[in-house]
Amino acid sequence: MPETPSVGYARAVRIHHLALRTDDLARLERFYEGTLGVPVLRRDAGRSVWLDADGTIVMLERREAAEPSVDARSLELVCFAIARGAHDAVAARLAAAGVAIEARTAYTLYFRDPDGRRVGVSSYPDAPDGG
Repeated sequence: MPETPSVGYARAVRIHHLALRTDDLARLERFYEGTLGVPVLRRDAGRSVWLDADGTIVMLERREAAEPSVDARSLELVCFAIARGAHDAVAARLAAAGVAIEARTAYTLYFRDPDGRRVGVSSYPDAPDGG
């Protein structure tokens, strides 16, 4: 197997930020901060809200009129890490917010954000029961 050439990364590659585009910043902020508990780092006057997902910035940004909206049929996924014992608490918060869990595995809960984007929370490789 040939070696992968260096591309100048200072450390192992990780996600720096995600940009989630929306027509309704306030609604998406309520979901990610209020329901999922991702804290706000900054707000930019109706243009964007930046959240801190344990060092990865999640940018909620106002969508341009010409941009397509999220395809609610898509199985693309944004998945957040949670602690092994947090599944029931997250499921309860989702239920209280009226968010349906679409699927689940031993490690992961799958659901949709208000724009129809597929989102998950996962404790992989630590199963909820510690298995």
